[in-house]
Amino acid sequence: MPIYITQGRYTRDAVKGMLARPEDRADQISRLLSKVGGRLVGYYVTFGEFDFLTIAEAPSETQMAAALLVAAGSSGVTDMRTTLAMTAAEGKGAFAAASELSSSFRSAGGTT
Repeated sequence: MPIYITQGRYTRDAVKGMLARPEDRADQISRLLSKVGGRLVGYYVTFGEFDFLTIAEAPSETQMAAALLVAAGSSGVTDMRTTLAMTAAEGKGAFAAASELSSSFRSAGGTT
């Protein structure tokens, strides 16, 4: 299954709510992902530009987008960024496929 890494920020209201009632968000995220056929690999609270980072698997971009839209629409998170990640083996396969394609590609402004 494709792997997705998502970073985001909690809204001010979400932080206020979690200060009043601390919670582990991993459970809710895990349940949401399971409803689209995915699974939570890891959930982390982070310092710096983003407040959290999740690593998740989902069957396709459509299912992952659905889960992300639910999270974004909840008004508890903002500024989410999601990256599709590949395993080392998948990356090697991409480089091998690119190697085969490279001889037939001409770069912009290039003569060869």
